[in-house]
Amino acid sequence: MSSTSSVKLRRPVRRAWLVVHVVASASWLGLTLGLLALGVTAATTGTAVSVEGSVRGMKLFADWLLLPVASVTLVSGLVLALGTQWGLARHRWVHVKFWMTLAATTATVLALRPGVDAAVGAVAAGGALPDAGDVLFGPVVSLCAYVFMTVISVLKPWGPTRRGRRLHTAAPSRG
Repeated sequence: MSSTSSVKLRRPVRRAWLVVHVVASASWLGLTLGLLALGVTAATTGTAVSVEGSVRGMKLFADWLLLPVASVTLVSGLVLALGTQWGLARHRWVHVKFWMTLAATTATVLALRPGVDAAVGAVAAGGALPDAGDVLFGPVVSLCAYVFMTVISVLKPWGPTRRGRRLHTAAPSRG
């Protein structure tokens, strides 16, 4: 096996991973829209019951759904990148998507979930929502990131990386 070749997924396996990736990515986007709707409700409603219900709903999404869906998105994207002609570091759009997905997954663990937990704790103790930004910032940033990643997945901009150009030049011609 030459240095420019890698293990490629067979078509049925690649398609199965692609379905998993698209479903997980769409789920992550949908969860984010749900979090945003709940966050807007918590930030704009006038009743304590609605605020508490909204932040508890956010906690349910954050505790049980976000991390598994983010992990499946990250792993399936990595499998597709490494098992197809796109590669992980051959095309800028794939490289950007990988790092953005990793950053979004990390932000979910280190920022979004703790922010939701703090909001739930404050509201459950009978207090007001500490800061509307705590329940809105994460979903808004996430939504922008996921829409951007969807756009670059469709448009595939920016061309190959330096490594991708080097590998393409070094590959034997198939003529």
